[in-house]
Amino acid sequence: QVQLVESGGGLVQAGGSLRLACAASGTIFSMNPMGWYRQAPGKQRELVATITSGGTTNYADSVKGRFTISRGNAKYTVYLQMNGLKPEDTAVYYCTGRGRRYYSDYETDYWGQGTPVTISS
Repeated sequence: QVQLVESGGGLVQAGGSLRLACAASGTIFSMNPMGWYRQAPGKQRELVATITSGGTTNYADSVKGRFTISRGNAKYTVYLQMNGLKPEDTAVYYCTGRGRRYYSDYETDYWGQGTPVTISS
């Protein structure tokens, strides 16, 4: 089994900061890239940021310059530092990773349960 567990969501005022964390565990042979998506009420899930094992990052235009994705020292951990938060950043944030399990030839996208982030104006 493979599990991704997010933490760090919450309620903050506009202009504030939050740091999300995600740790993947289980019978993981590899997981690359890892990243964050979000889904606001009534909207489709959208990319926030991704990072490869080599450190290459990709950001949605809406968060560039405000959010920073990074990988932790522990294997298969990823963080999202969110600064300058805006009400429009309110969403459930999901951690994801493209992974392959031991003894498997296939890669698939794994998802966490999501952590809610609410920004008050």
